[in-house]
Amino acid sequence: MNRHQQQRPAQAAGRLFGGSADTASLDHIALLSEIDDLADQLTRWTAASPAWKPARRARALMKRLLERVDAVRIRLESPLVVATFGGTGTGKSSLVNALVGEEVSRVGRERPTTRTPVLLIHPDLEPEGLGLDLSGLDVCPVDAPVLRDIVMIDCPDPDTSEAATAGSNLATLRSLVPHCDVLLYTSTQQKYRSARIIEELIDAAGGCRLVFVQTHADLDDDIRADWRERLTGTYDVPELFFVDSQRALSERQEGRPPTGEFGRLVQLLSEELNASRRVEIRRANLVDLLQDTLTKCRSEYDERLPAVRELQDILDSQRKQLKDTLTRQLTDELLVNRNLWERRLLTAVTNRWGFSPFSAVLRFYNGLGALIASFTFFRARTSAQMALVGAVQGARWIRSRAEEQDAESRLDRLGTFGISDRQLQESRMIIAGYETASGIERAAESIPRDLTELRRTAASIEGEFIGDARRAIDGVIEKVADQQGGWVRRSVFELLFAAFLLFLLGRVGYNFFWSSFLAKIVGSEQQAEPLLAVDFYIPALLFLVIWSAILVGSFTMGMRRSLNRRVRGFAKTMADSRLTQGLFPALEATCREIEADNEQVTRLLGETQAFRRILASVPPVLGGTRGQATE
Repeated sequence: MNRHQQQRPAQAAGRLFGGSADTASLDHIALLSEIDDLADQLTRWTAASPAWKPARRARALMKRLLERVDAVRIRLESPLVVATFGGTGTGKSSLVNALVGEEVSRVGRERPTTRTPVLLIHPDLEPEGLGLDLSGLDVCPVDAPVLRDIVMIDCPDPDTSEAATAGSNLATLRSLVPHCDVLLYTSTQQKYRSARIIEELIDAAGGCRLVFVQTHADLDDDIRADWRERLTGTYDVPELFFVDSQRALSERQEGRPPTGEFGRLVQLLSEELNASRRVEIRRANLVDLLQDTLTKCRSEYDERLPAVRELQDILDSQRKQLKDTLTRQLTDELLVNRNLWERRLLTAVTNRWGFSPFSAVLRFYNGLGALIASFTFFRARTSAQMALVGAVQGARWIRSRAEEQDAESRLDRLGTFGISDRQLQESRMIIAGYETASGIERAAESIPRDLTELRRTAASIEGEFIGDARRAIDGVIEKVADQQGGWVRRSVFELLFAAFLLFLLGRVGYNFFWSSFLAKIVGSEQQAEPLLAVDFYIPALLFLVIWSAILVGSFTMGMRRSLNRRVRGFAKTMADSRLTQGLFPALEATCREIEADNEQVTRLLGETQAFRRILASVPPVLGGTRGQATE
């Protein structure tokens, strides 16, 4: 997360709680801007999804959350909605009656008494402004002090029906929970271990503050220590209340102030849930719900991402194998015609050098075959022999041109036999298995259903790989020619060849001008030496040929090594630059989209966590799911 993303929640906190935001309207505007910004980011994120099951489920879940964000924004300044939650016979209705000081809700110990939810509001409050669906509620105005800043809903029991069918208590409860800000979770000595209630609470507690109340204090033992131990793994439990609702109701009806644990509970609801806390609690609930939703998305992503990355590894491995195959084949095809490339390279080098003694030797070596063949003309005695020699030379020229054309056509033919059907079928079967395991939803073009389409894909890849190989090999020859024809290398070979030539010329010149002629004239020698005979010139010519052959061999050997190295480097460069995708480009693109989406979820979750740490401060006496309540 960058610095700007970390500072944005801090700046919002300054606006909400600093000296520059003294009015409720400024708090409201600042909060709405932050909620809108988060909602906009999430809306953009849900607009497009990779073809991956976890990504689609995450967006479906987030779209439901965004609907809840809109509902919270509508009723941001309305009284907090406090609802009861607990199993059958846990005294939810009795607790509600005690809190308002009147018997407004039917009570019962064993059977489910509350079937239609009861909405308790202050008479001065218009229920239509709460943003609730009043058609399924019994609205009961009660002039009770505890209802000055909150409304209460006495909810049905979650454990009276196995399924959330239409009209059932469970379905009614689940429809109400998204509109609630605080849940009064009631339990008893008999019910606090109920797996059904605990399971339903996990779903209901997201985005709500929790108040834990053990009822039936007149009948049950105090089990709060064990209850807290069972809750701590999932929830933050700052306080547990142990109340006798019947006794508390009698005290209220007699006009006495609430005492003991019940008095502390009334104080919590009256002071910590007053009008000044509404925005703070709702903001905390919303951010917590956002964090909880993104955490669930992150968890499912983490569960399925290893399979996606394994598929990516397989695709990368197959692409590398394909690249290695084509690189090796291109290298082999080029090296098969190495003699042709060497002749072209030698011609390019001598053209750069111009005329010099050693370049003349190189030209003689390069055209040696044609030169030897041309000597046959001197042996021709008749017109028929001349015609025969001409035909041989023409055939030789045609064969040379054919070799050049064959070398170039090999590059073209490379794209027709690089990948076998067996390799294609094997790749398709392997990738299909990994695709299923990764949860990627197959697109029509991700894995071709028959080999015909796969062959077309392979041919396209091979054609892209080969590209302008003929022009590229010309470029390779030019680079090698520049390297081999440099002044340093040229000077070394020219000096070595010139040294032998100078030796021979000096020896012949010394004999011809000095020892056989001038030395006697000037009196340095008494008798002139004879001129060098053929016995000298034949060995001299032989050693000149040997020395030239050594120099030419050394030069061409270095040139050959450089050419081979360049050819292999050229083939690898071609593979790296042109083989941009494998046999399954649509699947590779989907994997890349999943990785990008994973990074986006991580970023959104990080921003939300930072936003929550700084802004989501709530009364520490209110509980919540683990990580929600303020520490």
